[in-house]
Amino acid sequence: MSRWVCLLILFTACCSTAFAEVVRFQITDRQLLADGATFGERGPYERIDGRVFYELDPALPANQAIVDLVLAPRNERGRVEFWADLCLLAPQETAKANGAVLYDVNNRGGKLALGMFNEAGGNNPRTKGDCGNGFMMEQGFTIVWCGWDGELLPGGDRLRLAAPLAKSGDTPLTGLVRCEIVVNESGITRSVVNWANHGSYRPTGRGLPQATLSVRQRPGDARQSVPRENWRIHISDVSSDAPTQLPKIELEIPDEFEPGWIYELIYEAQDPLVMGVGFAAVRDLIAALKDGRGTDHPLLREGKPWITRAHGFGVSQSGRFLREFLHAGFNADERGRKVFDGLIPHVAGGGLGSFNHRFAQPTRHSNQHDHHDYPPDRFPFAYDTQTDPLSGQMDGILAKAVATNTAPKVFHTQSTAEYWTRAGSLPHTDPLGQRDAVVPDNVRFYTFGGTQHGPSGYPPAKGNGVHLQNPANYKPFLRALLLALDQWVKDDVAPPPSVYPRIADGTLVPATMSATGFPSIPGVNFPQVIHAPLWLDWGPRWHTERIIDQQPPRVLGTYAVLVPRCGLDGNEVGCLSPPEVTIPTGTYTGWNLQNPDVGVKGELVSLTGSYIPLARTESNRMNSGDPREAVMERYGSLVEYTQRVTTVCEKLRDQRYLTTTDAKRLPTLLTERVRPLFEDPK
Repeated sequence: MSRWVCLLILFTACCSTAFAEVVRFQITDRQLLADGATFGERGPYERIDGRVFYELDPALPANQAIVDLVLAPRNERGRVEFWADLCLLAPQETAKANGAVLYDVNNRGGKLALGMFNEAGGNNPRTKGDCGNGFMMEQGFTIVWCGWDGELLPGGDRLRLAAPLAKSGDTPLTGLVRCEIVVNESGITRSVVNWANHGSYRPTGRGLPQATLSVRQRPGDARQSVPRENWRIHISDVSSDAPTQLPKIELEIPDEFEPGWIYELIYEAQDPLVMGVGFAAVRDLIAALKDGRGTDHPLLREGKPWITRAHGFGVSQSGRFLREFLHAGFNADERGRKVFDGLIPHVAGGGLGSFNHRFAQPTRHSNQHDHHDYPPDRFPFAYDTQTDPLSGQMDGILAKAVATNTAPKVFHTQSTAEYWTRAGSLPHTDPLGQRDAVVPDNVRFYTFGGTQHGPSGYPPAKGNGVHLQNPANYKPFLRALLLALDQWVKDDVAPPPSVYPRIADGTLVPATMSATGFPSIPGVNFPQVIHAPLWLDWGPRWHTERIIDQQPPRVLGTYAVLVPRCGLDGNEVGCLSPPEVTIPTGTYTGWNLQNPDVGVKGELVSLTGSYIPLARTESNRMNSGDPREAVMERYGSLVEYTQRVTTVCEKLRDQRYLTTTDAKRLPTLLTERVRPLFEDPK
């Protein structure tokens, strides 16, 4: 009997060590948030900073989706090591927590959840002011961030990932890297990533002299070669504790960049990072917070974990990260257990990302004007399984999670700017925009009508467009929906119904003035362009090995996108619209055209909408030829405006799209904003 017991113990030990995942936590700072301020019944919060150290076994099935993991160096246990920065905000008294993690996928190293839910924040939240309205704390969420992007430069409290290097023995791996650069103002140097605070892959010895640079005004224009003697590349090594830190690379054009034009640098690079471990970093951290694994675990109560459920939230790039995380099968941990119980990919549009391939560049996106032919926007777009009519491929964002019984509840939220510049219709239509997609039972869509990618604030500024930026604020919706998602997961209470434009009811239409019904407003030109994702050929190894051989890629076809239809005043219908859009003082669009002084005439401003004010009186609008009913014609008085806004807010509260707090607060806030419109200008 003792022999069998010994064998059982040995077998158990072997099984337990087969799964390394999170090895240990290194906590470098732990202190009270906001000097110990209390957040309602939840009491004070702690801020915990440090790092997470991981080990991955490339042989495990759960890790084989990570491109080039088998080519990374291994320790004596045959595992790949890496680390990620960590930050947590948790109730000091864990018994007062609500038991749920809200994991905020950082965006290019930045923390965004506090800004979206608490309307404050910053990348170093420590004060009461940094906590804003305190919403997430008062609800008892434990807020978690970690690094996942290996291309970031140190500094600015950015959350970094020390991704491992892929090598072929002693020989560096090489490949073509393409960098698109677009500027809004003239200058002679620019980071080749087109974003500040990012490193780039190092050119090979021949890659630097053989690099090519082209320029074109619009994405569909022919590329014009720039002579090699007319530009230079500068490489700066960066001091960092990350052993695989990428250098900073800048492009210099002594004759200056032309604002709005697309510059494309292509060169042979070496030493790709295994960027896909960023998915494992998030997966294994959440799994560890749930089951208590990892030495020096920061969230234990009497030695045991107390997190019962986890929700992932990501904005834009980070929302695309969550969609690809789900699509690639990472919502099952190494033991096959569900990782996230709920996900909110916010303003992600139809995209995935450049997150998990050789020479991946996570910060790259796709847009109508710039970065149009990068990997982020590719099939599948929808959550249900579809057949791509262009490639013949059959797939869906949820396919792997459904197969492993690890599918989370999903709230796909987006502004209407995503329909114009991020292919926002494709997650809920077929790839050619001919019919509505089947929406799985665990998915809800909420399109925030008359809003842009990120609210511009009030009063609205002009920015890089010909119109004022769109100030409509969807953040109150996010607060109510987060509570609904948590209740759905925790108590199986169905969330509010989806609200989004559809082909079947005529609220989702082609992007033309006649189809949308957009009014003819003096001085306003309707867009003649839209971002439609391309079916691209990256070379023979892309589909099987996720290696790009074709730069730039070859265009094989185009997917179809649609936009919300408009009402008589140009505001969109079929959407979940904020009160200020439902009771409008202007037209709120999801598009804005580039100001020719900083861009290219007729092209769309990335992710930006417009606010086109209504005339104050009937005589004002008649004199200008504006067909939209004027403010005083609509409401007559400020009292009437307030009453209408109040009615809308109360209805949204009853439908659970607004919290009681926001339903009470918004009428007063919006009334004060529009008060000048009702006052006699004399």
